[in-house]
Amino acid sequence: MTIQPIVPQPVTATGTAQQAAAVRAPVQSMDANVFMTLLVAQLKNQNPSAPMDTNQMMAQTIQLSMMEKMTELTTNSKEGFSLQMRSAAAQLIGHSVGYTLADGTTGTGIASSVSYAGAVPAVKVGDLSIPLDSITGLTAPAAS
Repeated sequence: MTIQPIVPQPVTATGTAQQAAAVRAPVQSMDANVFMTLLVAQLKNQNPSAPMDTNQMMAQTIQLSMMEKMTELTTNSKEGFSLQMRSAAAQLIGHSVGYTLADGTTGTGIASSVSYAGAVPAVKVGDLSIPLDSITGLTAPAAS
């Protein structure tokens, strides 16, 4: 769990504080640190005459391990998918591709290069930069 420091607001020449934009974004997911913080708080605040059941403690430890492995699996899966998209985009160079843009515009052209600057690789077709997920068709180059 991360606690954001309170930043004092600058004071103007008239002596009033300027309103600053919000700098704190809430954490939307639980990680191992949050789990361990909750577990430690639970252990600190338990009734000494009725301590936590060891079976419950083991179950929570197993849940932590499972959560960490699922997070690792998700990360590896995203990285693998990203590599597959990059490889697929690179293989389009020199091929004739068909595309449909977000506004419904369709077209075809020869893929000349690929950019990996964004989350989704973009294929250069003529003067347009087409996102890989907008490519609708592919034609192999003519044999020479």
